[in-house]
Amino acid sequence: MVTTGALLFGDQERHLRFDASEHPVICQLGGSEPEALARSSKLVQDWGYDGVNLNCGCPSDRVQSGRFGACLMAEPRLVADCLKAMQDAVSIPVSVKCRIGIDDQDSEQALADFVGVLADAGCQQFTVHARKAWLQGLSPKENRDIPPLDYERVRRLKQANPGLSIALNGGLQDLAACHDALNWADGVMVGRAAYQAPWILAEVDALIFGEMSRPQQSRWDVAEAMACYADAQRVVGVPVKSITRHILGLFNGLAGAKAWRRALSQEAHHPDATGDVIRRAAALVPQADRADAA
Repeated sequence: MVTTGALLFGDQERHLRFDASEHPVICQLGGSEPEALARSSKLVQDWGYDGVNLNCGCPSDRVQSGRFGACLMAEPRLVADCLKAMQDAVSIPVSVKCRIGIDDQDSEQALADFVGVLADAGCQQFTVHARKAWLQGLSPKENRDIPPLDYERVRRLKQANPGLSIALNGGLQDLAACHDALNWADGVMVGRAAYQAPWILAEVDALIFGEMSRPQQSRWDVAEAMACYADAQRVVGVPVKSITRHILGLFNGLAGAKAWRRALSQEAHHPDATGDVIRRAAALVPQADRADAA
């Protein structure tokens, strides 16, 4: 997520630059002023993104003070105005990410009304985190775990709105859970599970889409690809540590995972670090594991 203020008054290249290999890629915006969101959406489109998403789900205090994130669920008409301005400014898809409710405004009807107002404004794509957000009393971290998941409420939302695209988010820990959800949802969003154990994504094409169009790679192949990527990104000023922190869980479950994480944590922060940091760390994972972990 990037705020409208950061885009309109900050370093646009730092916030919006991405590698072509990331397509399709969506930029999520935080904001509540229609004009600022329209201008920011135009920037997102000009930078080549495949879509733009409005954040109506983040519960942090900093977000609330800026009048965006989950607190916007209390103002559906304002959100509708924001979406209309964004849609008028761009030709790429405009979507919304929200919760199932906030504070005491968490009835099934409140969620249906919120989605209905936005759908009437032209929004067709929703990603719904199946937890309510307590804007008072819980930290952002607690809001990711303490409010109970309610997948059935999201399922009923989809059943009541067959013409809308409804994707499920929240608590999906493995591809089996994703596969089950896709029996009724139009999509799933996997966050922490993919971050903590990114290797689960290697089986998505086969298990979810039934495709094996790409040659199978091992975790070591991925590490080498990331090392090359890190070297390429250094040329445009991206430090290696900004890349390695996202792949600490690549070897989770293997005997050398701890050594891999330790090596990355100790070496990647050096200003002169290169992709070789990743290569050396991968070499610490025992070769005998390659056949079982490919």
